[in-house]
Parts: sequence; C-alpha cells; structure tokens
Amino acid sequence: MNEYSSSELVIRDIVGSKRTSLEKLTTLLSQDLDFHGEDSGYASHNFHSFPAKFPPQLPRKFIEGLTVPGDVVLDPMMGSGTTVLEAYLSGRRGMGFDIDPLALMLTKAKVTPLDATLVSQASNKILERAQRIARERRHELVRKLENQWDSKTRDFIDYWFAPEAQIELLSLITEIDQIEDTELRTFFKLAFSAIIITKSGGVSLAFDLAHTRPHRAKVVIGTSGEIILGSNFAGSSSRRAKFLTKTLRSPFKEFEKRVEQNLRWLKESNSDKSQPYLEGLFEPQPERIKPHIALGNAQDLPLDDDSIDLIVTSPPYASNAIDYMRAHKFSLVWMEYPVDDLGQKRKEYIGGEAVTNFNFENLPDKTSQVVADISKRDEKKGRILHRYFSEMTRILREMFRVLRPGKAAIVVVGSSVMRGKDTETHICLAEIGRQIGFEIPKIGVRYLDRNRRMMPAGANLDLESQIQQRMHEEYVIGFYKSEARDSERTK
Repeated sequence: MNEYSSSELVIRDIVGSKRTSLEKLTTLLSQDLDFHGEDSGYASHNFHSFPAKFPPQLPRKFIEGLTVPGDVVLDPMMGSGTTVLEAYLSGRRGMGFDIDPLALMLTKAKVTPLDATLVSQASNKILERAQRIARERRHELVRKLENQWDSKTRDFIDYWFAPEAQIELLSLITEIDQIEDTELRTFFKLAFSAIIITKSGGVSLAFDLAHTRPHRAKVVIGTSGEIILGSNFAGSSSRRAKFLTKTLRSPFKEFEKRVEQNLRWLKESNSDKSQPYLEGLFEPQPERIKPHIALGNAQDLPLDDDSIDLIVTSPPYASNAIDYMRAHKFSLVWMEYPVDDLGQKRKEYIGGEAVTNFNFENLPDKTSQVVADISKRDEKKGRILHRYFSEMTRILREMFRVLRPGKAAIVVVGSSVMRGKDTETHICLAEIGRQIGFEIPKIGVRYLDRNRRMMPAGANLDLESQIQQRMHEEYVIGFYKSEARDSERTK
C-alpha cells in the first residue's frame, strides 16, 4: 500500500515544482546582472541605434535558465527587439508587440534570414539608380520634395535636413520602396533609418539623435567643404563653436557603409564557432522558430490566457524621461508618417504626460503614498506619475493573465526623480504585482555600464543631474505566477 494517497502525491509534485521554479528564478536574480565587458554587438543587435537597450546577455540568461526550446517567450514592449532576437537564437518561440513603427521595423529586420549575396546585389542597384536619379532628374526630385508632405512635415524636414541631403535621401527611399520583397525592403529601410538616427554624425542637421535629445547644429559645413549654415558663428574659435559645428555626410556614402556594416556583423557572427547558437544566423535553421511580431498594446494583449512560458521586458521610464519619438520621427517622416500623426502616437506611449480624460487605477498603499508625496511638490507631476503606475498596473495584470501557472515575468526598470523625490519605481511595481497575484521572490540590481549603454546622460556620474540620478542603476524584478494561487483563483 502506498504511503501517500494520489491527491497527496499531486500536492507534493505541485509544491516541489513551485519550489524548483522559484529557486531557479531567485538564483538567477542573485547572479551578476551587469555584464560589463561582454560583447553585446553580436548577431544583428547593432543594426540600429536605440536608447536604453538592455544587454542581450540579460534576456538570454533567463531564457536559457527558465525555458526549454519550443517554449513561448514574450516581450509586450519589445522596443529594439533584444528579447525576441535572443528567443529566436535560442530556439524558442518569440513574441513581441509594440506601438512604435520603428520598433516593429527594427525587430522584424533583426530576426529575418536573408541571403548576403542578394542583399549586396540589391544594395548596389539601389545606390546606382538613386545616384543616377539625383544626377539626371534633380528638378523632378525638387518638385516632389515641395509637394511630398503637409506643411508641418515639410517645415520639419527643411529645418532638420540640408537641401542636398534631402535630394539624396528622397532618391534613396524612392528606390528602396520599389523593392518587391517585403523582408528585403524592411532591411534596407532600417539601414536608411540608421544613417539618420545615429550615435554620432548622421546625415541630418541634428546632434544627439540616438540619445533622443536632438539639437540643431549652429554651423554646418557641406559635403564640398562650404559653410551652408551659421557663417557668422563659424569664425569663432571658442570651444562651444567647435562643439556645435557639424560637417555633413553624404546619405549615399553613409547608406553604403551602413549596409556593409550590417552584413559584416552577420558574417562575423556566422563564423564565430565559440558561440554555436549564432552559427548560420541568417540562414534558416530547423530548430529556430520564426517570431510573431505585431503592432500591439501591452495593456491589452491579443493573447490567450495561460499561453506564455516567460516574459522579459523593460518598460519606459515615467514622464517620458526617454522620449523615443523625438528621435524616431527623423527617419519615419521619410516613410510617409506625417509629423502630426507621430505626435498623436507619442501620446499613447507608456509614461506619457497627457492626463486629461485618462482612466486612473486605484493604487496600493506604498505606491499611493509615493504619488501623493510628489503631488505635494507638483500636482501635475503627481498626476503624470499616477498615469504611469496606472498603465503599469494594467500591463502587469495582462502579464499575469497570459503567463502559464508556475512561470515568471522579468521586468527591468529604472527609477525616476521628480521634483527631487525618487519614484521608487521598482518597489512600487513589486507592490502592484503582489496586489495582482504575483509573488516577488527577489529584485536584482544591475549597475549600468555608462560608457557603452545608449543613455541620454554623460559617462561621468553627476549627482546634481536628475537625469543621471535616475539612470545610474536599474532593477530586475522577478514576478512569479504561482500554480497553487492560479488554481485557487479559477475555482
């Protein structure tokens, strides 16, 4: 006769499984999460600049530690697609949603197998035809530029792009749009975007686009060496004058270099035998599963209950601390997105500042107190923070709904400083998660490698700078959906 009844054995299995899952999650959160000195530019991770990306080693650690090949890994706010790409490389079924058009384009390009020879041939044709059009049909392009956009978008382009750059950019994007193969066209659109939104240089009149803090150059030197803007300021020998002087680069040459660079990354990844999971990166592999990437709102996911094995994501900071659309619109306007439409889309982003007619959630005690403390200092800022925690409440509720019992969500967040008060974002989100039904076994801390990470702050820590105060470290929160609690909830 068995020592235990069948029901007791089931209970012991559930408890043992839960303990094992929780122990794995806690152990991973206790390990080094900084990844300083490690190469984060392998595969297609460096296809395009993107602010505040977490290193690919972070999602990979949790993907490999908490899932098996074939499991479903979700990032409901995928941004640059780091989690989705790592899921793809690891033989998991990646899923990613975002409302940002550039995020969708970027992630799709990063996980799409392409033939390097075909890419090179297509690139040569694009450049050859675009250069011929710019040379032989210049007047046609000028007329098209005058009538291509509404007046507000036209003014934006005239302010931020020199006339010569406009000609070359328009001829390039016109040729790219002629490519019939959707995946190939997406690859080249991304390369086009990358020559505009870049860490340094770029083909616009802006500095700091990759950090989402664009400011216009005071002195601009054209590709032929002539001063085309700010001649009065150009004679100054001051450090400020040199800092605000920009020498334009030809979009044709930058596009050619960018395509070659992206292809080189792919070829080098394919030849790195020390990382076998990268082998044949952009050749179809039987163990790799094409990810599902789609436009979607993290507060209302188009997914079934209990359908996801792991979530790894990083939501935006509160109060638009990193304003993605400020930079993204510089390339999106060339892809038939009017400035006003992009401005409206910006209002939908998590952490936005619009609070009129907003559906606020009731917050738990600690989180309510943080909001109240900031409201005493600045009522509007308090409402903005209340909006952020309301949005995150709905997102965490959706995460809980779609996660399978006994599975985890990893949320990487940074805190913010509002009117001198720390928002304690990680503590508040953990509290909200517990109220929803999650267990929080541990909150890990990772210290940012400020010389490598694309953040809108300098490399040297300045404790007087609010933007640096909130971006010196970030927190890795482990949310666990208990099997027992889920079964109780559904009774």
